[in-house]
Amino acid sequence: MNSSRRRIYVTDLDGTLLGDDARLSGRTRSGLVTLLGSGLMLTVASARSVVAMQSILAGLRLPLPVIELNGAFISDLGTGRHLVTNALDAELAVGVYELICAAGCVPFVSSFDGEFDRLHYSEVGNPGMKWYLDDRLSNNDSRLSKSADLSSRLSEQVVCLTVIDRPEVVEELRAALVERFDSRLSVRRFSNEYFGGWDWLTVHDARATKDRALATLLEARDLGDAEVVAFGDSDNDVPLFRCADRAIAVANASAELKSLASEVIGPSSEDSIVGFLEREWQSRSNLF
Repeated sequence: MNSSRRRIYVTDLDGTLLGDDARLSGRTRSGLVTLLGSGLMLTVASARSVVAMQSILAGLRLPLPVIELNGAFISDLGTGRHLVTNALDAELAVGVYELICAAGCVPFVSSFDGEFDRLHYSEVGNPGMKWYLDDRLSNNDSRLSKSADLSSRLSEQVVCLTVIDRPEVVEELRAALVERFDSRLSVRRFSNEYFGGWDWLTVHDARATKDRALATLLEARDLGDAEVVAFGDSDNDVPLFRCADRAIAVANASAELKSLASEVIGPSSEDSIVGFLEREWQSRSNLF
């Protein structure tokens, strides 16, 4: 491996950099402050919004923009300004919304209205949806906007529709979306690791994936030749792992992700990412 090659670290948040309480531990935070201050090139690629990242990562000065909503946006962490937006085509957003409603579900609609990020919602029809809303209320999510008519919000730049329901309902809807829209969408089903029994379905434009967003980011920053080291735990990190030079899975990662990993380290609950980064940084520093 060429030791002079620039190296970029990209990490997921939930289940990877964050602990079981969905927060940065004091150990991880202090370690990252030191590493970033020494020149570590680190960014984040997460399903979370930049609004949530600003709260979670407060005090950390990342040298690169972040990838939010699984690649729907590339954004400046400090200002929240979107540098790249991968929104659903307006006609496609309407079609997806109508299929979701036909399945008896009511989505949360994440959008950008040209000035502000929005997270529109109307009915909260089950405990899983209530958990989602309460979690965002507790974090003072400025995007929240209650709407009596969600369809009227589809004229905005829709970047994600999120459905939360019982696993069998979510799976049936996932299959219907894939059958009808196929390659035009990025559709992901997963369980809520913090509140069991309720699955989530997220629907993005096909361009909104972590690997595509990372490629765009690196090209824009003239870092296309950099070595990429990626960290993750779940299936939405699969595209990122496949494009990385080295893929590091935490011990609590899915079986599929571990099978793609260059290395499996300790669990997210034990500050494993910052420990790995400290060892790497020390080893790299000793080469010069």
